[in-house]
Amino acid sequence: MPKALVAPSSPYSCKVLMAAAHAGIPLEAVVVETSKPPEDFLKANPLGKIPVLVADDGEAVLDSRAITQYLNRQSGNRLFPRSAAKRTEAERLEALADGICDCALAHVYERRMRPAEIVHQPWLDKQWAKVERALDALNADPPKFGRTLHAGHIALRAALGYLDLRFAGQWDKGRKRLRRWAARFDEKHPELKALLPS
Repeated sequence: MPKALVAPSSPYSCKVLMAAAHAGIPLEAVVVETSKPPEDFLKANPLGKIPVLVADDGEAVLDSRAITQYLNRQSGNRLFPRSAAKRTEAERLEALADGICDCALAHVYERRMRPAEIVHQPWLDKQWAKVERALDALNADPPKFGRTLHAGHIALRAALGYLDLRFAGQWDKGRKRLRRWAARFDEKHPELKALLPS
């Protein structure tokens, strides 16, 4: 069985596990402590970043977006629409959701890795402003579910799950439509809710 090298709190790991579950591809989730990376993990990804998918033949697929594309091919296009326009829409939503995570993680790491007296507040403000702009755009026009779930939907739910974990009560102020969107996702796909960042 393929392995997914993951961390439970990582929105990118969560996205990959949710995508695999939705696509019907069994994966063995292997939790990796990236602060003390084991040798086999670094062999799979010299960058030391998660998630990594290790196929049965030992081939490693790096980066969550590359992994969702891989899972899509393996599942016969269960994660992205076949229509070029709709596929681009799904890929754009996945990129936006991942960008939200990039900025939120930069915010978290700035506070976690630096002593309080040298945390750079302008950097935190800049990252959070990016998150808020993206959330406002999504709240103004929440993604439509359509007949089938795609990787963009999954990426957004993973991103909102991460914001709930690290920025509870902050990200959703004044964004009721986006909060409702997340609740509707969970109602429609309760099997994926258990895979949200924790």
